[in-house]
Amino acid sequence: MFIRNKVRNFIRRRINMDTKLTLNIDKTIIDKAKAHAKNQGRSLSDLVENLLTVIVSDKKTEYASKERKISPEVRALRGAIKAPKNINYKEEYRKYIIKKYSK
Repeated sequence: MFIRNKVRNFIRRRINMDTKLTLNIDKTIIDKAKAHAKNQGRSLSDLVENLLTVIVSDKKTEYASKERKISPEVRALRGAIKAPKNINYKEEYRKYIIKKYSK
C-alpha cells in the first residue's frame, strides 16, 4: 500500500494534478493526523484528499443510505416549537449552559 501511494503521488506531481490548499486547523489535531498518516504509511495530503473524495462522492455511504428510524413520539414533536428564523442556536445554548451551571 505504501508503494502504491508513493507511485500515485509521483504520477500526480508529474501530470500536474495537485493544487495547493491552505487550511487553518488546530495544531493538536494536525499533529495527531500526521502521526496517524505516518502509521498508515501515507501522507497527510493523501488522507485529506481521500476524505474530501468521500464527502463529494455521488455514491451514498452505508450510513447515509440507511433509512433513519424516527420514533413516533419524536415525529409527533416535529414542528411543535416555532423558533425565530434568525435565532443563533449556539449563543442561546451558551446562555443556557451559563445559567444552568452558575447556580
